[in-house]
This record gives sequence, structure tokens and C-alpha cells, in this order.
Amino acid sequence: MATRRRTRFVHATLAWILASTLVLVLLDALSYELVFVVSLIGFLVVIELTAPLNVRPDWRRRLRWLILLGLVVFGAIVVRRILAILPPGVI
Repeated sequence: MATRRRTRFVHATLAWILASTLVLVLLDALSYELVFVVSLIGFLVVIELTAPLNVRPDWRRRLRWLILLGLVVFGAIVVRRILAILPPGVI
């Protein structure tokens, strides 16, 4: 049972990443940053949609580290974008 749920989670995450990358290619907006941000959003959505109600398996507890890493990288992307927008004399 747990293996089937884990496999469903992995398949849903991979489907989201591939579909979002395909959409970004079709929109001619492909960049590493956009792929990462859209994939992170999809990853978080899949985590919430596949969450069990009563019991949290060990493999889902380990996802916290991936979420934390993803949010740190997302923060770095946001800071980098903000610094690119600001005029040169501000910082």
C-alpha cells in the first residue's frame, strides 16, 4: 500500500514537472529559474493533494528537507531578481 502511494506521488510529481516544462517551451519562456519555481509549486501542490489524513509515513517526513531546500533556492532566486530590478546606485 505504501509503495503504491509513493509511486503515485513520484508519478504525479514527474508529470507536473514534464507538463510545466512543456508549457514553458510552448510559451517560449523556458529558463532554469521558471522551471524550478513552477516545479516547486507543483511539488508542494502534489504533497498537499496526496497527504494521508491520519498517519504520516517516514518517507513523507523526509520530504521536509526537500521543501526546505526548495524554499531556500526560491528565496535566492527572488533576491537575485530584486537585485536585478533595482537601480545600480541603491545598493
